[in-house]
Amino acid sequence: MSGGLRVTVTGGAGFIGSNLVSWLLRQPEVGAVTVVDDLSTGSAGLLGSDLPEVDFRQGSILDEALLTSALSGADAVVHLAALPSVPRSVADPLSTHHANATGTLQVLEAARRAGGPLVVAASSSSVYGAQPALPKSESSRAMPLSPYAVSKLATEAYLGAYHACYGLEVLPLRFFNVYGPRQRAGHPYAAVVPVWIDAALQGRPVTVHGDGTQTRDLTCVDTVCEVITAAVTGRVVSPWPVNLALGTRTSLRELARLLGEVLGAPLRIAHAPVRPGDVAHSQADPARLRELFPHVRAVALREGLHRAVAWHQAQPAAGRRPRAGLGERP
Repeated sequence: MSGGLRVTVTGGAGFIGSNLVSWLLRQPEVGAVTVVDDLSTGSAGLLGSDLPEVDFRQGSILDEALLTSALSGADAVVHLAALPSVPRSVADPLSTHHANATGTLQVLEAARRAGGPLVVAASSSSVYGAQPALPKSESSRAMPLSPYAVSKLATEAYLGAYHACYGLEVLPLRFFNVYGPRQRAGHPYAAVVPVWIDAALQGRPVTVHGDGTQTRDLTCVDTVCEVITAAVTGRVVSPWPVNLALGTRTSLRELARLLGEVLGAPLRIAHAPVRPGDVAHSQADPARLRELFPHVRAVALREGLHRAVAWHQAQPAAGRRPRAGLGERP
């Protein structure tokens, strides 16, 4: 590729990052994409056929020299690299802080050295924590309940501070329970949708922590990529956080029912205790998002689950039992 916008994506070999790279490469306004990823939670394989089209730099966002090189000449940087998961942060808060808070600071410093590209960064709805109001508005007080949530609050606060102190153009986006294709299940801190899909396809029960009445604003990764792509190509700036979700509210019980319908057989459910740091209810107020991105499209949950299931079914099925056992109940 030549000409056009030069975009650097940290965490570009992860679930959201690899989907975003595919979106960016399809835009006529984008001329080059650089990916920075240490592959600790991502995989170059997720980039698939896009890998030859990107400038891939394997390494940590804590590596100052690597970031300086990767952001040189960039018009925009999308900062997605992070250690995800509330439970992971409860088990190892220092690693979460270093990767998420210090890592963001390193990216912002590299952006300053690069002359001020737009910085779009991922925050999280977990920053709302114990805030009881629904839907969650960006003007509501953040009340984080986990080290992960604190690290993401630091991320968006640093973006606001760099905008105020150095004039850096920034856009902090609060993600709400993103799901979809390329979201893997095979690790201890995987998100609920891929874990449930994987369990169901292997004939195992799905685990619900608590009674299943918890609610989430589930957002298809395609919606996330659409917004970020529009932000990059349209240079959308906001020093204040923006919810990246469309105000839906689905209980875990309803999610299990819908996923069973998509898979063609009811899920078997096993209950477990509520995990420390988990939020009971989450729903976004999308007003600020709609103001900045009036053309954003919602992907219906059933359609998004179909896309996620199709991706999982296309993966190697080692150890997978026949789907006939899906509807069995103990």
